[in-house]
Amino acid sequence: MTWADLEDMLHWAEVPLFWVGTFTVAALLLWLLYRLLSGFRIWVLGNGQLLSPKLGKWAVVTGATDGIGKSYAEELAHRGFAIALISRSQDKLDDVARSLEKHFGVETKTIAVDFGKTDIYATIEAALAGLEIGVLVNNVGVSYPYPEYYLHIPDLENFITNMINVNMTSVCQMTRLVLPRMAERSKGVILNISSASGMYPVPLLTVYSATKAFVDFFSRGLQEEYRRQGIIIQSVLPFFVVTKMTRIRKPTLDKPTPERYVAAELNTVGLQSQTNGYFPHAVMGWVTTRLVPISLVIFLGARMNRLQRTGYLHRRKLREKRNGASLKLE
Repeated sequence: MTWADLEDMLHWAEVPLFWVGTFTVAALLLWLLYRLLSGFRIWVLGNGQLLSPKLGKWAVVTGATDGIGKSYAEELAHRGFAIALISRSQDKLDDVARSLEKHFGVETKTIAVDFGKTDIYATIEAALAGLEIGVLVNNVGVSYPYPEYYLHIPDLENFITNMINVNMTSVCQMTRLVLPRMAERSKGVILNISSASGMYPVPLLTVYSATKAFVDFFSRGLQEEYRRQGIIIQSVLPFFVVTKMTRIRKPTLDKPTPERYVAAELNTVGLQSQTNGYFPHAVMGWVTTRLVPISLVIFLGARMNRLQRTGYLHRRKLREKRNGASLKLE
């Protein structure tokens, strides 16, 4: 093949390649525009007016006495819902109920049960009978006291049972109790609080991570089953929030207070079936699932948790030594 022949071939290919490039650039620009507009719709405009007592008079919140659950109860009460609070401690439930009644003037109901047990759902069903429930927030959850290797978890058998009952069984059973009447009325919202730990395996928090992955899959599957009946079932996957469970005390841009997180998350309802709920968390979720290889995410998660484990065990050992010294002195 001569140089002239090669030039002729390039000349004939020039126009098709030009149009291929043009269409590729145009498609990328349209995709980028769509993503920007979608992001603006979700994170700036939001969908805050969707959640109102028009869905049903009552909102039910599990794990409602602290952290994210308490903030959901307060925000929903602010929007005019009567609130059914479900948690383990009757004293804490009463405190939250009194606060909601005082500040928002709404009706409340409390149900004290231990979600670590499986014989509680007849009690809950009886207490919720006759209530027009527009919103269910499946928030109750339990995590590790500190990152630990699976076989080194203290009282492993009971630990497994309790975590599955609280994190997984509660979501299925509460949905079973509430969803039928929502389906009859063709309206209702169920918010299942998963975790960013459910987006990929998190070593040394393996059981917790796996239970939260279940919540995410359960929510997205059920949403497809019931969305045509007017039901919204949303999987909520927060990263770190300032709560007792995370032991984070000082809020930052990427670690918001529960109040700030919940206010942002509720604006995504009806716009995202799976959400990180808060714009900085959405960016973190996109980076860790789209840009960074999953093997690297798992490696870094394991490294971080090993360091936290070492620090926790060291501090515990020092406390035990101090306590032992104190006993000897006495």
